[in-house]
Amino acid sequence: MFDLRRLRLLHELSMRGTLAAVAEALSYSPSTISQQLALLEREAGVPLLEPDGRRLRLTAQGAALAAHAARMLDADEAARAELERLRPSLAPVRVAVMQSAAHGLLPRALDALAESEPQLRIEVAELAPEEGLFEVAARGFDLAVAEQYPGHTREHRDGIERSLLGRDAIRLAAAHGDPALRLEDLRDRAWVMEPVGTAARQWATQQCRAAGFEPDVRFEMADLTAHVRLVASGHAVGMIPDLVFAGDTPPVRLVDLPGEPRREVFTAVRRGTADRLGVRAVRRALQVAYDRGGRETDQR
Repeated sequence: MFDLRRLRLLHELSMRGTLAAVAEALSYSPSTISQQLALLEREAGVPLLEPDGRRLRLTAQGAALAAHAARMLDADEAARAELERLRPSLAPVRVAVMQSAAHGLLPRALDALAESEPQLRIEVAELAPEEGLFEVAARGFDLAVAEQYPGHTREHRDGIERSLLGRDAIRLAAAHGDPALRLEDLRDRAWVMEPVGTAARQWATQQCRAAGFEPDVRFEMADLTAHVRLVASGHAVGMIPDLVFAGDTPPVRLVDLPGEPRREVFTAVRRGTADRLGVRAVRRALQVAYDRGGRETDQR
């Protein structure tokens, strides 16, 4: 019989690519992981790893066993979820949340959970959407809150289930008193945008190009609260999703972009854990938080 813990190490290696990355994710030493994978090779009776320069890669047998390992881990999670449903207790839920959701959703969701599931432990880390989705697939987290910009689809991974929270408006942001009314009016301004390579940066750049100009990006940062402050102080203009302001009066002037674009905000979980009581409770609380935030935004 295969040891499920060792199978998880093989699965993690197939996902993360290096022993060092697996060690960091699971808080083990690389030598411990090497020893456990060597024991797994003995159990399998075939070579699972082979040298690839200074690194190791999976053999064909290793890749095949890693695929089986993913299914076994799914079955293990499904079994634990069913046992959890049969007993009145909740296992902790680990949540990866993108920054705008950390500002606009997390406090309200925690308020809702404090009322509905006061004994449930929630562990939260702020991660970029692509990183959060990867970590859910790799079992580093149980649930991720992520987004998808118009025309930019996120990779779909086997065994991952998504649920739409809502569609979040993205608007042009300028300082109060700024006379600009259209995107074209801002061709000569300094811009603040998210880092190169992110979906948000790619999308915002394309909006400017569609309006006939290349944006002069002088400020590049992932922190959307920093975007808001730079815009509010008149040092830059930008494109900011409504979720950042949920429940608060924006300190900037917001103007609708052409076509009134919206990004999709969604949760993602592994199918094996989707029915866990704690995961379902967190998803419900996030939906309540999103719906309440949307109503407050509409009332501004």
